[in-house]
Amino acid sequence: MEIDGWTQSLGALPLLLIAAGAIALILLLVIRFKLHAFLTLVLVSLLTAFATGIPSGAIVDVLLDGFGGTLASVALLVGLGAMLGKLIENSGGAAVLADTMIRLFGERRAPLALGVASLFMGFPMFFDAGLVVMLPIIFAVAARLGGPVLLYAMPAAVAFSVMHVFVPPHPGPVTAAELYGANLGLVLAIGLVCALPTFYLTGVLWGRFTAKRFPFTVAADALFGADSDEEVSNPPAVGTVIAVLLLPMALIFLNTGLDFLRAAGTVSEEATWFGVLSTLGSSPVALLISVLVALVVLGFRRGENGTALEKIVDSSLGPICSVVLITGAGGMFGGVLRSSGIGDALSQTLDDLGLPVILAAYVIAVVMRLAQGSATVALVTAAGLMAPAVAAGDYSVGQIAAITVATAAGSVFASHVNDSGFWLVGRLLNMDVATTLRTWTVQQTLESVIGFLIAGTLFLVL
Repeated sequence: MEIDGWTQSLGALPLLLIAAGAIALILLLVIRFKLHAFLTLVLVSLLTAFATGIPSGAIVDVLLDGFGGTLASVALLVGLGAMLGKLIENSGGAAVLADTMIRLFGERRAPLALGVASLFMGFPMFFDAGLVVMLPIIFAVAARLGGPVLLYAMPAAVAFSVMHVFVPPHPGPVTAAELYGANLGLVLAIGLVCALPTFYLTGVLWGRFTAKRFPFTVAADALFGADSDEEVSNPPAVGTVIAVLLLPMALIFLNTGLDFLRAAGTVSEEATWFGVLSTLGSSPVALLISVLVALVVLGFRRGENGTALEKIVDSSLGPICSVVLITGAGGMFGGVLRSSGIGDALSQTLDDLGLPVILAAYVIAVVMRLAQGSATVALVTAAGLMAPAVAAGDYSVGQIAAITVATAAGSVFASHVNDSGFWLVGRLLNMDVATTLRTWTVQQTLESVIGFLIAGTLFLVL
């Protein structure tokens, strides 16, 4: 949020110290003093706003803008996703699909199977929407096999993350490609070359490692409230469950596919049909349609009446209330950091260091990510700053695409307490802050570094 009539007078060093102090205070209050994460984030956001000199009359607006902006994108997705997950779980569909996957792939390959399924779903679906939709399956498999939840959850979460970060038609790489003037097809190809090995190394292998270090289990009712011991008399067929899960994927793919065609200049966004189809394929509308279809095929067609279904759907919202509020508060903290000018000051300082273009783009994205939390903001800001240097350089089409993917790699570095996704993953998997830092933050760092190394290698050979 830009504040009219106000310019940040502090330099990069004081702003960096304030940001570091704020992050340290969050960790201290949550880990040492056990203050609830929601209260901690709101309190530290307020203190940071005062410390960075944001005008007192604008502080509340900045806080609410960061909170509301995050909830606008997350609350509907998490709420509708929880409803869909609850209907799948309550109908017995999650158990049916879990049994089928275990039978087809075997117990040892179940984590890989979940991850590969998430890679396919992650092509059109955003990270948070895809993860919420897959959670009932993840929990059902983990509960059925009795293993550590991270063994099954990490590959799936990482699959959605790498697809969201590296691969068009997701908005980050598409926007960066437009700013750099990169060939979108090459960005897609290089993005996949980066995403797939990164998924295996930081998802499957890292999931095995973290599962040994943190062998906690999560019951199938952890998020959706279903009783895993209750027998369902007429569970749906596995094909029905898969169709319900694929419906939001297909609808969202419709939207992201249209964005891909628009960026390529194939279709016009002014056409009425384009607007209608884009609306139907937006994540909240796609999930709404999917929930309505699930009410029919997993509810009414199985003999459930309207009152029972209303109670089932309503019971899904209570467990995710904390997730939504903490995620929104994380967005509030990130919004304060952005409005204070911390990211701008740091990126301008780095822009003057004279690093190689691909390395400078990566480092600027990393610093922006660390400073304000949003991967999309970090990617778009870094691409906007480096676009003139890329245009002025004598780079091949393949090298420009590699620079685009390298910038995307920097934008995912070290998700921590100022990132709403950090709180989303931690709370959905029932992890405390310290465990989330040791598992998810480290994974995001590894994902960033490995992705950059692959993109940098391709830059040298293309």
